[in-house]
Amino acid sequence: MSENQQIIGREDLNDLEAILAVTNEDPNELIHHVQDNADAIFTWDYEKGERPALNRLYEKAKGSQWNGETDLPWDTEVDQVAVILNNAVSSGGIMGFGADPSAIAGTPFEKFTMEQWLQVGVETQNWTLSQFMHGEQGALLCTAKIVETVPWIDAKYYASTQVMDEARHVEVFAKYLDEKLSGHYPINPHLKLLLDDIVADSRWDMTYLGMQIMVEGLALAAFGFLHQLTTEPLLKQLLRYVMSDEARHVAFGVLSLKEYYDGLTEAELKERQEFAFEAAVRMRDRFLQQEVWERMGVNPKEVLPLVIASPQRTLFQSMLFSKIVPNCKKLGLLDANNGWLRERFTELGVIQFEDNADTGEEFEMFQLAAGEVGGNAG
Repeated sequence: MSENQQIIGREDLNDLEAILAVTNEDPNELIHHVQDNADAIFTWDYEKGERPALNRLYEKAKGSQWNGETDLPWDTEVDQVAVILNNAVSSGGIMGFGADPSAIAGTPFEKFTMEQWLQVGVETQNWTLSQFMHGEQGALLCTAKIVETVPWIDAKYYASTQVMDEARHVEVFAKYLDEKLSGHYPINPHLKLLLDDIVADSRWDMTYLGMQIMVEGLALAAFGFLHQLTTEPLLKQLLRYVMSDEARHVAFGVLSLKEYYDGLTEAELKERQEFAFEAAVRMRDRFLQQEVWERMGVNPKEVLPLVIASPQRTLFQSMLFSKIVPNCKKLGLLDANNGWLRERFTELGVIQFEDNADTGEEFEMFQLAAGEVGGNAG
């Protein structure tokens, strides 16, 4: 059995049949149980500041709390269809898909009306923000687990502030979906499998790697992309606030794991490389948003090859890894074991981001300036 088969369950990264075979057994479930196999760790060493970088993050986090209920202008009127049109004009594509008549000739898209393209835009926005919301709940559970399982008091202190951050993020995405948009989507099955794996792993550093580096790293890039794209002021401000938190969260992962991974063997690092690769593939697969095409009455197997081939889609998917790749390099994961993960990220088409600044260095640039928090500041 090949390594790809062992790690992600298929030989070919782009096997569409295998990707679409991953489905939710019960998309309408309200409660989902995952066995948490980790030990809760008490530490009786209360010496604060032994890890100065983590202590600085903790102090930064204490002064950067914002209130999702009062610091965002919820009285903003949101016309979702108008926003979709404005975003399409701004991005220069057809509802962000970037299609043209020659590209869609002879396909199910050929007969799409403008109303159908608008509905694609609406469903895509509902789907995207729903997945952000579900991912933030995953981060909420994982960070609570980090408070329990990490052996350092400075990390426990910081992680406790992130628990509050994640609760706030779930709250504001849910409120935006409920009050400003037009429907929720269940969690994407690829994202669900990844979150299940992260929660179920007994090793505290795997929770860090899966959530702080991979999921949160991708979220930071996705939020930045959407923040640039959207013309809707409430969502733009909401994303700005969330990004300021997410950058600290990813930096927390980088700073914590760098120390720990410096002491691991090559065999132990290989396990982390494989986990990072599996997480990267699952996150890439979830952005195919097959649930949207199903809701539009279109067979995903017929249209996803077109979606995947779209230049805008290719750029968007690769840009999602702009934070993950340099952070993995910082942790020594790219080049351990003769560059095993470097080869995999090359195969995924994202290795070009390896020399970007890692989030442990650049998180300050995302922090809110004085006056940005409170009073519905813009």
